[in-house]
Amino acid sequence: QVQLVESGGGLVEAGGSLRLSCAASGRTFSSYSMGWFRQAPGQGREFVAATWSGSSTYYAASVKGRFTISRDNAKNTVYLQMNSLKLEDTAVYYCAARNRWGGTYSYTSAYDYWGQGTQVTVSS
Repeated sequence: QVQLVESGGGLVEAGGSLRLSCAASGRTFSSYSMGWFRQAPGQGREFVAATWSGSSTYYAASVKGRFTISRDNAKNTVYLQMNSLKLEDTAVYYCAARNRWGGTYSYTSAYDYWGQGTQVTVSS
């Protein structure tokens, strides 16, 4: 099992940048697939990005070219670099982990563990 803690959220102007971090417990972090999701008030949890299985990366169309997911296995941490932020990026951002191979990376049901979330607010 793994425990996840997100950090790095905050208030940023449109066009600005933030880097979110997700610190994970566990000796076998490198074997976990990791994802980022976001949820705006009153909305469902939306897929953002994932590093999956053998380290392939995937992005939602809405963030591709602006966001980058990366990981530092030595630090048991996954990152989400967010550039060119837009008002519609405002949400609580969650990291998630899957300790099995396969599955669909964009589905919340594919993940076994979730962090508590960190708020990202983009202002005009």
